[in-house]
Amino acid sequence: MGIRDGWARIGGRRKIRRVAKEVFDWRELRPGQSEAMEFLLRGHDVLVVMPTGSGKSAVYQIPAQLLDGPTIVISPLIALQRDQMLSLAERKAGGAVVVNSAQSAGSSRDSLEQIHAGKAEYIFLSPEQLAKPEMVDRLAAARPSLIAIDEAHCVSSWGHDFRPDYLQLGQVIERLGHPPVIALTATAAPPVREDIVAALGLRDVRQVIRGFDRPNISLRVRRYSEESTKRRALVADAAGRSGLGLVYVATRRDAEAYTKELVAAGVHAETYHAGMKASERERVHTLFAEDGLDVVVATSAFGMGIDKPNVRYVLHSAPPESPDSYYQEIGRAGRDGEPAEAVLYFRSEDLGLRRFFTSGKPDEAKLRQVATLLHEHDGPVKAKSLRETVGVGPSKLTGLVNLLQHAEAVEVTGQGELRYAERGPDPEEAVADAIELDTSRRKVDDSRIDMMRGYAETTGCRRRYLLEYFGEPYPGNCGNCDGCTAGPVAQAENDGPFPMHAEVMHASWGPGTVMRAEPDRITVLFDEIGYKTLSLDAVQRDELLTLATAGKS
Repeated sequence: MGIRDGWARIGGRRKIRRVAKEVFDWRELRPGQSEAMEFLLRGHDVLVVMPTGSGKSAVYQIPAQLLDGPTIVISPLIALQRDQMLSLAERKAGGAVVVNSAQSAGSSRDSLEQIHAGKAEYIFLSPEQLAKPEMVDRLAAARPSLIAIDEAHCVSSWGHDFRPDYLQLGQVIERLGHPPVIALTATAAPPVREDIVAALGLRDVRQVIRGFDRPNISLRVRRYSEESTKRRALVADAAGRSGLGLVYVATRRDAEAYTKELVAAGVHAETYHAGMKASERERVHTLFAEDGLDVVVATSAFGMGIDKPNVRYVLHSAPPESPDSYYQEIGRAGRDGEPAEAVLYFRSEDLGLRRFFTSGKPDEAKLRQVATLLHEHDGPVKAKSLRETVGVGPSKLTGLVNLLQHAEAVEVTGQGELRYAERGPDPEEAVADAIELDTSRRKVDDSRIDMMRGYAETTGCRRRYLLEYFGEPYPGNCGNCDGCTAGPVAQAENDGPFPMHAEVMHASWGPGTVMRAEPDRITVLFDEIGYKTLSLDAVQRDELLTLATAGKS
């Protein structure tokens, strides 16, 4: 680092500390916050992965005060947008407005006018608002200085909460002039991080990854062979606990059935799933926020934006589709730092349901139809017209277009229309490439289900298993999981022939990274097929892996 860069960095830190204290009354910044802010102020794009409650919003709020021009904040949750706007209103932070589907057209116009007039520093939008070309044009005219994308894992189709509305954000960022971009999420394994960077088109990106560990959450797995026995045990467990709790289930039917059994056991339980009316979901959410019930029985729909500090336990009636989802859901417990517990009720047969949910293949005929129509059409096509011609809904078309975009066959114009890439492959080749890409992704999905089985069945430290899945070394044993408290457990061996984070090559599976090293086995994340756990004896005996000397090829 040169002398000038050094002085600029020191000056930037002073400005950050001054704004933190004078505007937000924050006396200290948490690990990773200041580092990410400095990257933004030096013009880098930044990916931040920090646990909920660690102050991710501060990472864009402070630089916004130091950059000329408004800050665009993209968040999928209207309630969270409102909370953040009200929080900023209490500070002398330049004002904040929102634009979302819950507003009238007049209110949205007023919000945009305040941004144009320089009367508001922050504008909060949901991603579907940015699918409107006129909205993007008006934001571009305001010359934004910073773009913050919350819940950024939603942009990754390998993430645990993929949202098609996020797919157009890469093009939107370019239409807004690509000011510094910060992507924020609480949980993202290495493949998801790579997908976020690629999908958003982040440039000169810096990644700030901090602290996956939640040591106050005790980790337990209870195994059963019969569904009925498991169900009775979970209901008895929840009914015998004090404090606020969450019970996650796999299906809407299970949510309603468990709620009925818990109510019969004297528990004030409520159901939450995506099939309920919005007013009912809001009622349950309000009861939860105000401590008006004992437990919410929910599908994964009850998730993002929940920042309730006093949840004492999270029970799962079945394993979710990946450790990503599991860690996100159990992370809703114990955010006040007090002891909390996460218990997985496990039958190996439950994994079959997860494989069924992730086994759907794209409609090859529809994929070919979309590719052919765009290839033969002279000029861009409106998405609505293409949906009507092909006979699919918005989400289905988004999925098909996403695959063809990755196959470099289809582009989205600045006005949100679709066209065939000028130098794209012919439609048949594009469809073949898209199907191959989808097959690769489904292999990764299957591998993550296998990693969920590994978590449930490990006899070692469960915390170490989860943290190493996310690429965070954990050399000891936590002492706060059933793997540790049941008896002596083996220490991790990270100095063997294939240590943590070593780059390796397999003759059939290609390049990969060692994510977990145990005395008798290693887990490798391969670029093409996902996670594989291999016997160390077999690897060495058959020379299955070689260490890459110059990184991945």
